[in-house]
Amino acid sequence: MLEQVEKIAKEIENTEVKLKEELEAFRLKFVSNKGVIGELFGKMKEIEPDQRKEFGQQINALKNAAQAKFKELQDTFENQAMQNIKHDDLTLPSIPNELGTIHPLTKVREDIIRIFERIGFNLSEGPEIEDDWHNFSALNFPPNHPAREMQDTFFVEKDPDIALRTHTSSVQVRVMENQEPPIRTLSPGRVYRNETISARAHCMFHQIEGLYINENVSFKDMKDTLYYFAKEFFGADTKIRLRPSYFPFTEPSAEIDISCSVCHGKGCNICKYSGWVEIGGCGMVDPNVLKASGIDPEKYTGFAFGMGVERMALLKYGINDLRLFTENDVRFLRQFSSI
Repeated sequence: MLEQVEKIAKEIENTEVKLKEELEAFRLKFVSNKGVIGELFGKMKEIEPDQRKEFGQQINALKNAAQAKFKELQDTFENQAMQNIKHDDLTLPSIPNELGTIHPLTKVREDIIRIFERIGFNLSEGPEIEDDWHNFSALNFPPNHPAREMQDTFFVEKDPDIALRTHTSSVQVRVMENQEPPIRTLSPGRVYRNETISARAHCMFHQIEGLYINENVSFKDMKDTLYYFAKEFFGADTKIRLRPSYFPFTEPSAEIDISCSVCHGKGCNICKYSGWVEIGGCGMVDPNVLKASGIDPEKYTGFAFGMGVERMALLKYGINDLRLFTENDVRFLRQFSSI
């Protein structure tokens, strides 16, 4: 039986293929379950029990060698076939030359950045893996805040806490620690939260957060800035309203709503028939946040705001499922080729 294994191994090693029929014949004889190697597996019961392990190992090695040889022959045959093609044959179909398109999230991100750059905001970036100080403590999150728990945050290490950042506000802390006011910065980037993936939520998404700190910065300055952005991004007829809310790092805080761009305030399923759609949060920077970063809250004030890039893209293009942005379906992405 071992002599038969050696004979088949030599036959596999010495096989050459020039025709498609020969390649198929090799597959049927050596790779197919009904081939000669498959027959050897069927004869396993005829082998003495103390020799079955060694015999099984040899057959498996033979099977692997046959599969590797078949792949080698297949590649060689395909290369030879390509070399025999006359590239000046005008009857051959042309090779499609399709251009790529800018991803809709990239497009929306760039549009938002350009709008704020026109009024003096510059870009700042920071690490996606953050320590507790920059992600929570410096932003006035109390020790028992729910966002610190595992259901909201992906922790990389515990004691000390190291986690995937839950917002790009951590970048703003780093800017405040290393730059004297006035500060006018925009922080785009990926953020991570332990949420169930659905049409309206994802464990990884993109944020853009803005920060302005100077002397005598007021709530009206923030409202005028957001009003300008909404009209530039969504259109001149867009209205804005601010609803009271709560964030640990701003006081007072507000949710940013815009008039629905789909129904123009009349009511539809996008705005839940309210005429308004939330696009983000904002507020005046809490004095504790300024103090934690080494900025005198008696001299300086400021405002901060943040919005999700996916949500802005949903509203701008009328998309109803944010999972489409990460599924890489070219049928979806091609729709943005002319935008």
